Amino acid sequence: MTIYIVDLESIPTRYTCEWKIFLSKQIRDVGLDVEVISGPDDLPDNTTPGMFLNFSATNIYKSVQVEKFSRLFSEGRIKNGDYFLFTDAWHPGVINLKYMADLLGIKIKIGGLWHAGSYDPQDGLGRLIGDVPWVRNAEASMFYCYDDNFFATRFHSNMFFKNLFDVRNMFDNDETEAWINGHKPNGPTVHIVGWPMEYLKDTMAPYADIPKKNKIIFPHRIAPEKQIEIFRDLAVAMPEYEWFVAQDQTLTKDEYHTHMAESKLMFSASLQETLGIGAYEAALVGTMPILPNRLSYAEMWNQNVLYPSNWTKNWESYLSNKTQLIEFIKNIMEENNQDTIQTAHILADETGDRFFNGKALYEVIANPKA
Repeated sequence: MTIYIVDLESIPTRYTCEWKIFLSKQIRDVGLDVEVISGPDDLPDNTTPGMFLNFSATNIYKSVQVEKFSRLFSEGRIKNGDYFLFTDAWHPGVINLKYMADLLGIKIKIGGLWHAGSYDPQDGLGRLIGDVPWVRNAEASMFYCYDDNFFATRFHSNMFFKNLFDVRNMFDNDETEAWINGHKPNGPTVHIVGWPMEYLKDTMAPYADIPKKNKIIFPHRIAPEKQIEIFRDLAVAMPEYEWFVAQDQTLTKDEYHTHMAESKLMFSASLQETLGIGAYEAALVGTMPILPNRLSYAEMWNQNVLYPSNWTKNWESYLSNKTQLIEFIKNIMEENNQDTIQTAHILADETGDRFFNGKALYEVIANPKA
Protein backbone atom coordinates (compact mmCIF):
# COMPACT_ATOMS: atom_id res chain seq x y z
CA MET A 1 0.00 0.00 0.00
CA THR A 2 1.22 3.48 -0.89
CA ILE A 3 -0.05 6.58 0.91
CA TYR A 4 -0.39 9.44 -1.58
CA ILE A 5 -0.45 12.78 0.26
CA VAL A 6 -2.29 15.44 -1.74
CA ASP A 7 -0.77 18.34 0.14
CA LEU A 8 -1.59 21.98 0.82
CA GLU A 9 0.33 24.81 -0.79
CA SER A 10 3.05 26.23 1.42
CA ILE A 11 2.29 29.68 2.86
CA PRO A 12 4.96 31.04 5.26
CA THR A 13 2.50 32.55 7.75
CA ARG A 14 0.40 29.37 8.02
CA TYR A 15 1.16 25.88 9.33
CA THR A 16 1.05 24.56 5.75
CA CYS A 17 4.81 25.26 5.61
CA GLU A 18 5.47 22.88 8.49
CA TRP A 19 3.17 20.20 7.06
CA LYS A 20 5.18 20.40 3.84
CA ILE A 21 8.27 19.42 5.82
CA PHE A 22 6.99 17.16 8.57
CA LEU A 23 3.76 15.38 7.62
CA SER A 24 5.21 12.91 5.13
CA LYS A 25 8.12 12.21 7.50
CA GLN A 26 5.79 11.53 10.42
CA ILE A 27 3.74 9.08 8.34
CA ARG A 28 6.90 7.33 7.13
CA ASP A 29 8.05 7.09 10.75
CA VAL A 30 5.11 4.79 11.51
CA GLY A 31 6.26 2.44 8.75
CA LEU A 32 4.11 3.49 5.80
CA ASP A 33 5.16 4.10 2.17
CA VAL A 34 4.52 7.72 1.19
CA GLU A 35 4.49 9.73 -2.03
CA VAL A 36 3.60 13.43 -2.01
CA ILE A 37 1.54 15.00 -4.79
CA SER A 38 2.25 18.74 -4.79
CA GLY A 39 1.40 21.66 -7.02
CA PRO A 40 3.82 24.20 -8.49
CA ASP A 41 6.32 26.10 -6.32
CA ASP A 42 6.15 29.42 -8.19
CA LEU A 43 2.82 30.67 -6.84
CA PRO A 44 2.27 33.78 -4.67
CA ASP A 45 3.01 32.91 -1.05
CA ASN A 46 0.65 35.51 0.39
CA THR A 47 -2.94 34.88 1.44
CA THR A 48 -6.03 36.74 0.32
CA PRO A 49 -6.34 39.41 3.07
CA GLY A 50 -7.81 37.93 6.25
CA MET A 51 -8.05 34.44 4.77
CA PHE A 52 -6.25 31.12 5.18
CA LEU A 53 -5.31 30.74 1.48
CA ASN A 54 -4.88 32.76 -1.69
CA PHE A 55 -8.18 32.21 -3.51
CA SER A 56 -6.67 32.24 -7.01
CA ALA A 57 -3.35 30.52 -6.35
CA THR A 58 -4.98 27.63 -4.47
CA ASN A 59 -6.94 26.68 -7.60
CA ILE A 60 -3.81 26.66 -9.74
CA TYR A 61 -2.11 24.47 -7.14
CA LYS A 62 -5.01 22.01 -6.89
CA SER A 63 -5.43 21.82 -10.67
CA VAL A 64 -1.81 20.76 -11.11
CA GLN A 65 -2.31 18.12 -8.42
CA VAL A 66 -5.30 16.73 -10.35
CA GLU A 67 -3.15 16.47 -13.46
CA LYS A 68 -0.42 14.66 -11.54
CA PHE A 69 -2.60 11.98 -9.96
CA SER A 70 -4.53 11.55 -13.22
CA ARG A 71 -1.25 10.72 -14.92
CA LEU A 72 -0.50 8.16 -12.20
CA PHE A 73 -3.74 6.41 -13.14
CA SER A 74 -3.03 6.63 -16.87
CA GLU A 75 0.43 5.11 -16.30
CA GLY A 76 -1.05 2.21 -14.32
CA ARG A 77 0.78 3.10 -11.12
CA ILE A 78 -2.25 3.24 -8.80
CA LYS A 79 -3.04 -0.14 -7.26
CA ASN A 80 -5.81 -1.68 -5.20
CA GLY A 81 -5.33 -0.76 -1.55
CA ASP A 82 -3.53 2.53 -2.14
CA TYR A 83 -4.63 5.42 0.08
CA PHE A 84 -5.02 9.08 -0.95
CA LEU A 85 -4.86 11.59 1.93
CA PHE A 86 -6.04 15.10 1.06
CA THR A 87 -4.58 17.45 3.65
CA ASP A 88 -7.34 19.90 2.69
CA ALA A 89 -10.65 18.08 2.28
CA TRP A 90 -12.10 21.12 0.51
CA HIS A 91 -10.46 20.00 -2.74
CA PRO A 92 -12.64 19.71 -5.87
CA GLY A 93 -10.05 17.28 -7.27
CA VAL A 94 -11.31 14.53 -4.99
CA ILE A 95 -14.28 14.22 -7.35
CA ASN A 96 -11.89 13.65 -10.27
CA LEU A 97 -10.07 11.04 -8.21
CA LYS A 98 -13.27 9.21 -7.25
CA TYR A 99 -14.43 9.33 -10.89
CA MET A 100 -11.26 7.62 -12.15
CA ALA A 101 -11.02 5.03 -9.39
CA ASP A 102 -14.64 3.91 -9.68
CA LEU A 103 -14.75 3.82 -13.47
CA LEU A 104 -11.45 1.96 -13.68
CA GLY A 105 -12.44 -0.44 -10.91
CA ILE A 106 -9.38 0.35 -8.75
CA LYS A 107 -10.23 -0.07 -5.09
CA ILE A 108 -8.42 2.81 -3.40
CA LYS A 109 -9.29 4.52 -0.11
CA ILE A 110 -9.53 8.29 0.26
CA GLY A 111 -9.24 10.44 3.38
CA GLY A 112 -9.64 14.20 3.81
CA LEU A 113 -8.79 16.62 6.61
CA TRP A 114 -11.53 19.22 7.01
CA HIS A 115 -10.40 22.72 7.95
CA ALA A 116 -13.38 24.92 7.10
CA GLY A 117 -16.09 25.57 4.54
CA SER A 118 -19.35 27.35 3.88
CA TYR A 119 -20.94 25.31 6.67
CA ASP A 120 -19.02 27.56 9.10
CA PRO A 121 -20.79 30.95 9.06
CA GLN A 122 -17.63 32.68 10.31
CA ASP A 123 -15.35 31.23 7.62
CA GLY A 124 -14.62 33.17 4.43
CA LEU A 125 -16.85 30.84 2.39
CA GLY A 126 -19.60 31.11 4.97
CA ARG A 127 -19.43 34.90 5.17
CA LEU A 128 -18.89 35.71 1.50
CA ILE A 129 -20.93 32.96 -0.20
CA GLY A 130 -23.09 31.37 2.48
CA ASP A 131 -25.83 28.78 2.05
CA VAL A 132 -26.15 28.71 -1.73
CA PRO A 133 -26.80 25.43 -3.57
CA TRP A 134 -23.55 25.14 -5.51
CA VAL A 135 -21.26 25.37 -2.49
CA ARG A 136 -23.35 23.30 -0.07
CA ASN A 137 -23.91 20.54 -2.63
CA ALA A 138 -20.21 20.63 -3.54
CA GLU A 139 -19.24 20.12 0.10
CA ALA A 140 -21.74 17.31 0.52
CA SER A 141 -20.35 15.63 -2.62
CA MET A 142 -16.79 15.90 -1.30
CA PHE A 143 -17.88 14.37 2.00
CA TYR A 144 -19.27 11.34 0.17
CA CYS A 145 -16.10 11.00 -1.94
CA TYR A 146 -14.03 10.42 1.20
CA ASP A 147 -14.00 7.05 2.91
CA ASP A 148 -12.54 8.82 5.95
CA ASN A 149 -13.51 12.37 6.91
CA PHE A 150 -11.09 13.69 9.52
CA PHE A 151 -11.84 16.49 11.99
CA ALA A 152 -9.52 17.81 14.66
CA THR A 153 -12.28 18.35 17.24
CA ARG A 154 -15.79 17.18 18.01
CA PHE A 155 -16.87 20.82 17.94
CA HIS A 156 -15.90 21.02 14.27
CA SER A 157 -17.61 17.78 13.26
CA ASN A 158 -20.79 18.79 15.10
CA MET A 159 -20.87 22.13 13.29
CA PHE A 160 -20.25 20.39 9.95
CA PHE A 161 -23.22 18.07 10.32
CA LYS A 162 -25.55 20.60 11.85
CA ASN A 163 -24.99 23.33 9.26
CA LEU A 164 -24.32 21.25 6.15
CA PHE A 165 -26.74 18.37 6.59
CA ASP A 166 -29.18 18.75 9.48
CA VAL A 167 -30.59 22.12 8.44
CA ARG A 168 -31.28 20.70 5.00
CA ASN A 169 -33.19 17.75 6.51
CA MET A 170 -30.70 15.24 5.11
CA PHE A 171 -30.11 13.58 8.48
CA ASP A 172 -31.48 13.73 11.98
CA ASN A 173 -29.26 14.05 15.06
CA ASP A 174 -29.17 10.32 15.80
CA GLU A 175 -28.13 9.55 12.26
CA THR A 176 -25.31 12.11 12.19
CA GLU A 177 -23.86 10.59 15.35
CA ALA A 178 -23.85 7.22 13.62
CA TRP A 179 -21.16 8.41 11.20
CA ILE A 180 -18.62 8.91 13.99
CA ASN A 181 -15.87 6.27 13.96
CA GLY A 182 -17.66 3.93 11.60
CA HIS A 183 -20.86 3.20 13.51
CA LYS A 184 -22.78 3.55 10.25
CA PRO A 185 -22.06 0.40 8.21
CA ASN A 186 -22.20 1.91 4.71
CA GLY A 187 -20.73 5.13 3.41
CA PRO A 188 -18.11 7.53 4.75
CA THR A 189 -16.72 7.45 8.26
CA VAL A 190 -16.03 10.47 10.45
CA HIS A 191 -12.97 10.44 12.73
CA ILE A 192 -12.12 12.92 15.49
CA VAL A 193 -8.33 12.69 15.49
CA GLY A 194 -6.71 15.96 16.54
CA TRP A 195 -4.17 17.26 14.02
CA PRO A 196 -0.77 15.72 13.10
CA MET A 197 1.35 18.45 14.68
CA GLU A 198 3.63 16.58 17.08
CA TYR A 199 6.56 18.46 15.53
CA LEU A 200 5.43 21.63 17.30
CA LYS A 201 7.08 20.57 20.57
CA ASP A 202 10.49 20.53 18.90
CA THR A 203 9.74 23.65 16.85
CA MET A 204 8.87 25.72 19.92
CA ALA A 205 11.47 24.24 22.32
CA PRO A 206 14.27 26.73 21.43
CA TYR A 207 12.01 29.62 22.50
CA ALA A 208 10.93 28.24 25.86
CA ASP A 209 13.60 30.04 27.92
CA ILE A 210 13.13 33.54 26.51
CA PRO A 211 12.48 35.93 29.45
CA LYS A 212 8.92 37.16 29.86
CA LYS A 213 7.74 40.75 29.47
CA ASN A 214 4.50 42.30 30.63
CA LYS A 215 3.25 41.69 27.14
CA ILE A 216 0.04 40.28 25.64
CA ILE A 217 0.00 38.90 22.11
CA PHE A 218 -2.82 38.56 19.57
CA PRO A 219 -1.68 35.76 17.21
CA HIS A 220 -4.68 35.56 14.88
CA ARG A 221 -5.44 36.69 11.36
CA ILE A 222 -6.88 40.19 11.14
CA ALA A 223 -10.35 39.08 10.12
CA PRO A 224 -13.86 39.89 11.39
CA GLU A 225 -14.31 36.55 13.18
CA LYS A 226 -11.21 37.21 15.30
CA GLN A 227 -12.62 40.46 16.79
CA ILE A 228 -9.34 42.34 16.90
CA GLU A 229 -11.21 45.51 17.87
CA ILE A 230 -11.67 44.04 21.35
CA PHE A 231 -7.93 43.49 21.73
CA ARG A 232 -7.15 47.02 20.59
CA ASP A 233 -9.68 48.49 23.00
CA LEU A 234 -8.22 46.50 25.90
CA ALA A 235 -4.80 47.88 24.99
CA VAL A 236 -6.11 51.43 25.44
CA ALA A 237 -7.74 50.49 28.75
CA MET A 238 -4.57 48.83 30.14
CA PRO A 239 -1.59 50.87 28.91
CA GLU A 240 0.62 49.47 31.66
CA TYR A 241 1.09 46.36 29.51
CA GLU A 242 2.55 45.93 26.03
CA TRP A 243 -0.04 44.74 23.49
CA PHE A 244 1.21 43.13 20.30
CA VAL A 245 -0.76 42.19 17.17
CA ALA A 246 1.34 39.71 15.20
CA GLN A 247 -0.17 40.54 11.81
CA ASP A 248 0.34 44.27 12.19
CA GLN A 249 3.84 43.47 10.94
CA THR A 250 5.35 41.12 8.37
CA LEU A 251 7.10 38.63 10.62
CA THR A 252 9.20 35.58 9.90
CA LYS A 253 8.21 32.45 11.80
CA ASP A 254 11.27 32.97 14.04
CA GLU A 255 10.23 36.54 14.84
CA TYR A 256 6.65 35.44 15.50
CA HIS A 257 7.75 32.67 17.85
CA THR A 258 10.07 35.08 19.69
CA HIS A 259 7.23 37.56 20.26
CA MET A 260 5.03 34.69 21.44
CA ALA A 261 7.68 33.44 23.86
CA GLU A 262 8.39 36.80 25.48
CA SER A 263 4.66 37.45 26.03
CA LYS A 264 3.12 36.52 29.34
CA LEU A 265 -0.39 36.11 27.90
CA MET A 266 -1.93 35.18 24.54
CA PHE A 267 -5.45 36.59 24.08
CA SER A 268 -8.35 35.43 21.92
CA ALA A 269 -11.91 36.64 21.40
CA SER A 270 -12.50 34.45 18.36
CA LEU A 271 -15.91 33.67 16.93
CA GLN A 272 -14.41 30.93 14.75
CA GLU A 273 -11.96 28.30 15.94
CA THR A 274 -12.05 24.62 15.09
CA LEU A 275 -8.67 23.88 16.70
CA GLY A 276 -6.57 26.87 17.77
CA ILE A 277 -2.87 26.36 17.06
CA GLY A 278 -1.82 29.75 18.42
CA ALA A 279 -3.06 28.85 21.90
CA TYR A 280 -1.03 25.62 21.88
CA GLU A 281 2.10 27.36 20.60
CA ALA A 282 1.67 29.85 23.43
CA ALA A 283 1.39 27.20 26.12
CA LEU A 284 4.46 25.37 24.76
CA VAL A 285 6.62 28.43 25.47
CA GLY A 286 5.05 29.14 28.86
CA THR A 287 2.70 31.87 27.63
CA MET A 288 -0.72 31.59 29.22
CA PRO A 289 -3.60 31.38 26.73
CA ILE A 290 -6.66 33.46 27.64
CA LEU A 291 -9.61 32.10 25.69
CA PRO A 292 -13.40 32.38 25.48
CA ASN A 293 -15.35 29.40 26.79
CA ARG A 294 -16.75 28.46 23.36
CA LEU A 295 -15.87 26.82 20.05
CA SER A 296 -13.08 24.22 20.12
CA TYR A 297 -11.52 25.99 23.09
CA ALA A 298 -14.23 24.72 25.44
CA GLU A 299 -13.47 21.14 24.37
CA MET A 300 -9.70 21.41 24.50
CA TRP A 301 -8.64 23.59 27.40
CA ASN A 302 -8.76 23.62 31.18
CA GLN A 303 -11.46 25.86 32.62
CA ASN A 304 -8.85 28.01 34.38
CA VAL A 305 -7.84 29.70 31.12
CA LEU A 306 -11.40 30.13 29.81
CA TYR A 307 -13.39 33.29 30.47
CA PRO A 308 -17.21 33.33 30.08
CA SER A 309 -18.19 33.29 26.43
CA ASN A 310 -20.73 36.09 26.74
CA TRP A 311 -17.95 38.56 27.69
CA THR A 312 -16.85 38.73 24.03
CA LYS A 313 -19.70 37.21 22.01
CA ASN A 314 -19.99 40.57 20.20
CA TRP A 315 -18.90 44.18 20.64
CA GLU A 316 -21.94 45.20 22.69
CA SER A 317 -21.52 42.28 25.06
CA TYR A 318 -17.83 43.08 25.41
CA LEU A 319 -18.62 46.66 26.46
CA SER A 320 -21.10 45.36 29.04
CA ASN A 321 -18.50 42.97 30.50
CA LYS A 322 -15.32 44.94 29.87
CA THR A 323 -14.60 45.60 33.56
CA GLN A 324 -14.78 41.89 34.39
CA LEU A 325 -12.53 40.94 31.48
CA ILE A 326 -9.96 43.55 32.49
CA GLU A 327 -9.94 42.18 36.03
CA PHE A 328 -9.56 38.62 34.71
CA ILE A 329 -6.53 39.62 32.62
CA LYS A 330 -4.96 41.70 35.39
CA ASN A 331 -5.20 38.86 37.89
CA ILE A 332 -3.14 36.61 35.63
CA MET A 333 -0.69 39.33 34.61
CA GLU A 334 0.08 40.04 38.26
CA GLU A 335 0.88 36.42 39.06
CA ASN A 336 4.49 35.32 39.44
CA ASN A 337 6.05 34.64 36.04
CA GLN A 338 7.34 31.23 37.03
CA ASP A 339 3.90 30.17 38.25
CA THR A 340 2.20 31.11 34.97
CA ILE A 341 4.99 29.49 32.94
CA GLN A 342 4.68 26.23 34.87
CA THR A 343 0.89 26.21 34.54
CA ALA A 344 1.11 26.90 30.81
CA HIS A 345 3.51 23.97 30.32
CA ILE A 346 1.14 21.64 32.17
CA LEU A 347 -1.71 22.79 29.95
CA ALA A 348 0.43 22.23 26.85
CA ASP A 349 1.11 18.64 27.86
CA GLU A 350 -2.56 17.92 28.54
CA THR A 351 -3.87 19.49 25.34
CA GLY A 352 -1.01 18.35 23.12
CA ASP A 353 -1.46 14.68 23.92
CA ARG A 354 -5.11 14.80 22.90
CA PHE A 355 -5.20 17.26 20.02
CA PHE A 356 -1.75 17.93 18.56
CA ASN A 357 -0.39 14.57 17.51
CA GLY A 358 -1.20 12.28 14.60
CA LYS A 359 -1.47 8.91 16.34
CA ALA A 360 -5.19 8.48 15.73
CA LEU A 361 -4.90 9.69 12.13
CA TYR A 362 -2.04 7.32 11.29
CA GLU A 363 -3.90 4.40 12.83
CA VAL A 364 -6.86 4.94 10.47
CA ILE A 365 -4.64 5.36 7.41
CA ALA A 366 -2.62 2.23 8.23
CA ASN A 367 -5.74 0.15 8.82
CA PRO A 368 -8.47 1.38 6.45
CA LYS A 369 -11.83 -0.30 6.82
CA ALA A 370 -12.76 -2.89 4.20
